[in-house]
Amino acid sequence: MNGPHPVHQSALRNPLRNGRLPLAGWRVLPALVLSLLAGCTAAPLPALKPPVPQTWRNAPTTTGNPAQPDLHNWWLAFNDPALNALVQRAMDGNLDVAAASERLLAVRTLYNHANDKYLPSLKGDTNQVIQPDASASYFIAGFDALWELPLFGALKSTHRLSSGNLDAARAQLQGAYVSMVAEVARCWIELRTAQEQARLLAAVRDADREKLQLLQVRANLKLISPTEVASAQAELARADIALSDPQRAINANAQQLAVLLGQAEPDPEWLDESGAQPQLGEWQMTSAPADLLRTRPEIASAEADVLRAAGEAGLSRADIYPHIGIGSSLDWSLNILHHHRLIHSSEGIFSVGPVVDMPLFDWGMRVAQAHAKDHELQAAVYTYRQAVLQGVAETETAMGDLQQLHLREAAAEQVAQALDGNATALDKRRDLGLSSTLELQDALIAQQNAQLELVSARAERDLAYVSLYKALGGAPLPPVDVTADYDSSAHKKDAR
Repeated sequence: MNGPHPVHQSALRNPLRNGRLPLAGWRVLPALVLSLLAGCTAAPLPALKPPVPQTWRNAPTTTGNPAQPDLHNWWLAFNDPALNALVQRAMDGNLDVAAASERLLAVRTLYNHANDKYLPSLKGDTNQVIQPDASASYFIAGFDALWELPLFGALKSTHRLSSGNLDAARAQLQGAYVSMVAEVARCWIELRTAQEQARLLAAVRDADREKLQLLQVRANLKLISPTEVASAQAELARADIALSDPQRAINANAQQLAVLLGQAEPDPEWLDESGAQPQLGEWQMTSAPADLLRTRPEIASAEADVLRAAGEAGLSRADIYPHIGIGSSLDWSLNILHHHRLIHSSEGIFSVGPVVDMPLFDWGMRVAQAHAKDHELQAAVYTYRQAVLQGVAETETAMGDLQQLHLREAAAEQVAQALDGNATALDKRRDLGLSSTLELQDALIAQQNAQLELVSARAERDLAYVSLYKALGGAPLPPVDVTADYDSSAHKKDAR
């Protein structure tokens, strides 16, 4: 009786060698080529049609050409060295920015290898094979090589998917920068505004206290009724209550600034109440912003989602067709044991041919998945258009607020100047004996309240300016080491 022949490892694993055809399978190549021509390219990307208005309804109408910062340095308009230093420190220490940078680097690493799955691959493996009758055993070592052809638009779709992932990571980093610089500016404005409000409210409280003392003297002289003293006492109590709000704002914004800078405690100099409130001064917009689609992170992220959805839809369509490639294997078998005797005989087997993986029947699941991905792609397009509309709305609102609050600030400044003049005149009249100290205290209280209104109006205008550039996606440029070896326009063109 002849001994058993060496057993090929692939024959034990899969008689069809994972769908690889024998040499006679080359005869089916003409039919395969015809099927390739039916759908070897990816479908074109859908038209996004961003609903951007032809003109901005709240565009400024000012004339002249005053200096204004660009989208990457818009906070310089405040002319506040402390704010500039805080933004720079936040760029270096903000943890959200650092996390988004690492995510971008991770996605970019995978992006550079997105097409590797369609390059020839080589795999080596070993196995021990024992015959069912346990009369012989074999040790098998081999190499498998496979080159799957990126047909039916698979290559283009894969690139779209990886490009969408990269764009989404870049939008996330851009969004982190936008939020960071806007939050730093907002917290610093609100901190300095609260400190200015606390100083003015303390002056109002002191004036109320002195007024109360004057009224008590008059009440003791029976010149006024006790009700006026009671009213003055109530006003003094309200002034004490009002001081709690700016103190809470000072504490909250100082702590939030520390978080934005990546530190546990606020800097002591932030709590120095001698600092001036940031203000735009006479800054004016000379033209409506035009870079909304390019700079706003939410729009960039929605566009990346469209690209990713297009890639997933293309891959789902490619899965409907057979996966075709070229494969080869080299297996070497060693007969270790035969009828309890050690036998060291070996044999090598080499094979090469086309590889076809084609499910014949799956109840329409692949077609259903392709249709589902098409619907998800259309949903991503609608989401993109909604993101554009939202960006336009926020920008229009911020531009309108900025213009109106500038007028409000100018009116509040006129009121403050008028009451300053009134207080100065009453002070001179008191020195001449033509008015009382009580009248002067009332004028001082009105003067401080007008200053409070001016401080609030100035802060609201400053915050509207911050909101405008946040809506536009204004942010500092990321470090070169994060964006190196990346050309957004080039990879988007390839993805299409």
